[in-house]
Amino acid sequence: MKQLSKWKSIFIIFSIILVSINLRPAITSVGPILSTIREALQVSSTHMSLLTSIPVFCMGLFAPLAVPIQKKYGYRWSVTILTALIGLATAARILISNYSALVVTSFLAGFAIAIISPIINAYIKEIFPTKMEPVIGVYSFAMGFGATLSAGFTAIIYKTFNGNWALALGIWGILAILAMISWFTTVKDSGVASITSLQTEKKRNPWKNKVAWSILLYFGFQTSLFFSLTTWLTSVALEQGMPLLTAGSVLTLMTIVQLVGNLLIPSLINRYPNRIIWLHSLIMIGLVGSAVFFINETWAIWISAVVFGFVLSGLFPIGLMLPLDEAKNKAEANEWSSMVLSGGFMMSAIVPLIIGIVYDVTGTHYVTKWIIVILFAFMSLSIIGMQRQKKSV
Repeated sequence: MKQLSKWKSIFIIFSIILVSINLRPAITSVGPILSTIREALQVSSTHMSLLTSIPVFCMGLFAPLAVPIQKKYGYRWSVTILTALIGLATAARILISNYSALVVTSFLAGFAIAIISPIINAYIKEIFPTKMEPVIGVYSFAMGFGATLSAGFTAIIYKTFNGNWALALGIWGILAILAMISWFTTVKDSGVASITSLQTEKKRNPWKNKVAWSILLYFGFQTSLFFSLTTWLTSVALEQGMPLLTAGSVLTLMTIVQLVGNLLIPSLINRYPNRIIWLHSLIMIGLVGSAVFFINETWAIWISAVVFGFVLSGLFPIGLMLPLDEAKNKAEANEWSSMVLSGGFMMSAIVPLIIGIVYDVTGTHYVTKWIIVILFAFMSLSIIGMQRQKKSV
């Protein structure tokens, strides 16, 4: 592949950032005003948790479509059209503000995000093969930035516009406009041959590979942690007596810490590349944060938010790296990433829904805190399983 110039690389990375910023607000904007929307629409916590679970499930269900869509339309058109779909689905919430519309727009946004994520992952592997870790760090940073924006400003927009929750959710569709323009004008496909060549490369079927399944389980548990916290952390803070804006600030703090870590940790991983040591260390830190989470004091939830943000900032980019590390060529990179993202996101759609159901039944988030602990434990087991499978190969 022809070496990219410095400025061309910068413009491509900038386009990746703009597109990636759009991959979370349709989901994470719901959490800060979840209780408000639930009261306005007179629906249960279970119904509200579907607004997170549906797009996340779609992110898993439709991820396998990334390979055929990329082959048919290329990187340029695929990502441009799908980014437009995210923008339209999100903005439509301003005009049609009922529960059914929220479900439909969540589905459409999840569909588009599902296909964009593995396409960008494979694109990074292809265009930046020697700088994969820092570029994935930037990619993760951009997604975190989108989550931070929506987590931090949705409640503020809601308050500013006299309690207009539909506008607070739908305004994030604006982000898609600049992303579409930048991606379409910057990214050029190298031609049909480079795309179809994926079919001719020898590749292992990840669905028949035990290491791939271990990576999938790990990715599923860590994304379950992220979406559970972004959906319910504000609600936990409200239960502890915080007002809406302060409770929303707890989630904002978590995402800001994650944002900073998304840049810092992948760079450190590039220098100290042992993924397993990083994962075990992050999980141990996460368990400490989970223990503090049980303390029913205001200061405790702030500390937990910082710890969770730091831990998530490492767990997610490593999850993106693991299938690329195992891939032996571009074809495997595409299919292994697609499998891991597909199965992992489908898994992570279940946990926020379970939390909503349990909260409806119990009226407390005590069980929610135990679910967070269990997710960390399952992550640790999946990593141990991956280590054993790799040794047996």
